[in-house]
Amino acid sequence: MTVRETIEAQAAKSVGAMLRRRVRLTPDREAFRYPDAKETWHTMSWAQTGAKIDILAAGLLSFGLKQEQRVAIASSTRIEWILADFAINTAGLAATTVYPNTNDEDVAYILSDSGTVVLFAENAEQLEKVTKHPELDDQVRYVVLFDGASQGERVLSWDEFQARGKDYLAENPTCVDDAIEATGPDTLSTLIYTSGTTGKPKGAELLHSSWTYLGASIETIGFTEIDDVHYLRLLLSHVFGKCLLAIQVWSGFTTAVDGRLDKIVPNLAVIRPTLMCGAPRIFEKVRAAVLTGATSKGAKGAISRWAFSVGLKSNPYRLKGEKLPPVLAAQYAVADKLVFSKLRERLGGNMKFMVSGSAKLSRQVQEWFYAAGLLIVEGYGLTETSAVAFVNHWSVPRFGTVGPVTPGIERRIAEDGEVLIRGPIVMRGYHNKPEETAAAIVDGWFHTGDIGELDADGYLKITDRKKDLMKTSGGKYVAPQKVEGVLVANIPYVTQAVAVGDGQKYIGALLVLDPDNLKKWGENHGHADASYAELSQMPQIRASIDRFMERANAKLERWETVKKYAILDRELTVDDGDVTPNMKIRRKAVVAANQALVDSLFEGDAE
Repeated sequence: MTVRETIEAQAAKSVGAMLRRRVRLTPDREAFRYPDAKETWHTMSWAQTGAKIDILAAGLLSFGLKQEQRVAIASSTRIEWILADFAINTAGLAATTVYPNTNDEDVAYILSDSGTVVLFAENAEQLEKVTKHPELDDQVRYVVLFDGASQGERVLSWDEFQARGKDYLAENPTCVDDAIEATGPDTLSTLIYTSGTTGKPKGAELLHSSWTYLGASIETIGFTEIDDVHYLRLLLSHVFGKCLLAIQVWSGFTTAVDGRLDKIVPNLAVIRPTLMCGAPRIFEKVRAAVLTGATSKGAKGAISRWAFSVGLKSNPYRLKGEKLPPVLAAQYAVADKLVFSKLRERLGGNMKFMVSGSAKLSRQVQEWFYAAGLLIVEGYGLTETSAVAFVNHWSVPRFGTVGPVTPGIERRIAEDGEVLIRGPIVMRGYHNKPEETAAAIVDGWFHTGDIGELDADGYLKITDRKKDLMKTSGGKYVAPQKVEGVLVANIPYVTQAVAVGDGQKYIGALLVLDPDNLKKWGENHGHADASYAELSQMPQIRASIDRFMERANAKLERWETVKKYAILDRELTVDDGDVTPNMKIRRKAVVAANQALVDSLFEGDAE
């Protein structure tokens, strides 16, 4: 048998069956940890998790729902989200994920387009997005609130819904087993609306086989161990978060769940995880906080800079598993004691490795963390490929790449450089969009839209986005993502960047500053009461960024360097249409909203 056939033979036939397998194998092992309103952490075994999911699945079946009918979840990341999602799939239904920061118009569109009939809503704020649209009243028959009291027959509290499930399961003891038995690999599992940077979102239809194959496939490479503790804060409405749950159920490790961004650092000290996944922005923010924090100044700053210079010198040896030269080894020991050990302790002190996905990670950021003894491996995938199509193994990472393809999945590079993927993890298609589906999937090959290259060992390096290349008036092609990544990695105060210059003589950029670091700067420089808009336009900030811009430009080709830039006096937001719900920049929208500012960058001669 081929690798793919072997994995398919081992994989469970559905998510519900995969859960049953895990409960059967390790009923008493810890499955989840989660905090309550008083910040007390609780645990749940796999047996307890399975029993809870059966009750919730029975509650859904009590509504008279049929296989593949859509049940949406609009909530931040929390234990109830996970339980609801597993219950939906266990009942043979299909989950529609909704970002909690999605505006009500887009929520109405997603619920309507998907045909959602039941909604799990986090709170009154999420409920209001539905009640604002009376045209949904007949379609969305029930709403279950994670937080909040029941409101008549249509809106149920979490506790009332569970009580309903218990009663229905007692009256129909085989209903959940029957639903699992009737669900197969080709049954629709999940509908995730890609928050594209243009136009309405498209619903990617992912089957049960997407998750069951992924779980079994990742285990074959020994990526995780059953004793691992994974800290989960990713939005579960994003495919990256969803795929991690599939991997966990197959492998059996523990996941600590808390989606609150401001709780990451204190939670890491409590949970002491061995594994954490995140988007590049999380790692960039940690690095920027170190580079601009109190320890970046004076003697402490000098020691920190020396330590990281030593760490970066050690990277090539450590990546190859070679011993450090004696002098460098001695220097690294001192650097580790004075600086690196303290940074690792802030991340819990027990981290084996971290995984970056959902966007390109700067190699510079990756090497900075590795210098301190913190490994970040990069993976690659899209909503349409169930997130993980390529991933670096932590034992043999290759920086600057997203690793080899996952076992059993086919990949090739088209003549124009586009990355193509084929296999069980690829979506069935876009919901209600046959023309878009036909354009995206040809002979089973999904066209990613990303340009990449494979090295001699099959490691993939993503170089460009097919449709985003800019061409200067001098005929040079420039990938905006590369320029933006270098700017964010080298200018500590910058949290987002938008490269511009298509058809121009040179490249310019719009910069967005990190509000937390900017506020700290203001407090340290006598501007504690100044707003973001005021602080971002101060000459001192501009002078500081000028210095860092020189460093950034030194890492770019001559035709890629940023000649002029402007600092925006506001943050980019979902409500203003600047970014998607998962924080991808809508480049065209940002440029259009700041057209006069962009035009000013190309007035006169910057060369």
